[in-house]
Amino acid sequence: MTGVTDVPFWLEIVVSALLVASGLTVVISALGFVRLRDFFSRMHPPAIAYTFGTWTVALAGVLYDSTLESRLALHPWLVVIVLAITVPVTTVLLSRVALFRRRAAGEADTPPPLGRAVDVPPGPDLSQ
Repeated sequence: MTGVTDVPFWLEIVVSALLVASGLTVVISALGFVRLRDFFSRMHPPAIAYTFGTWTVALAGVLYDSTLESRLALHPWLVVIVLAITVPVTTVLLSRVALFRRRAAGEADTPPPLGRAVDVPPGPDLSQ
């Protein structure tokens, strides 16, 4: 694309609406993020909002590029694919670190590690 191309007005409205919806979602999620008290309650809701924001921006990019190039342009979906792979891994790592830090600090409401046996009373002797 070297020159200025006439973009249909309906496309400008749809792309603008998607981008505004994405921006509003992220702003609302950021306000909710400030109101939540601890790390674990802050993890999930913003992730959902940012996922929606990413999908709407990618959809706007697909619509806009596909219309300008007169063929299906799927390269904006690469961002969504990369985020779909990396965000869950990052979330798990961050939550494990936060849980480890809570255990090290000795906070009372922290669940015990799954790898250690909890005090289990001995069962009956079945060796006979």
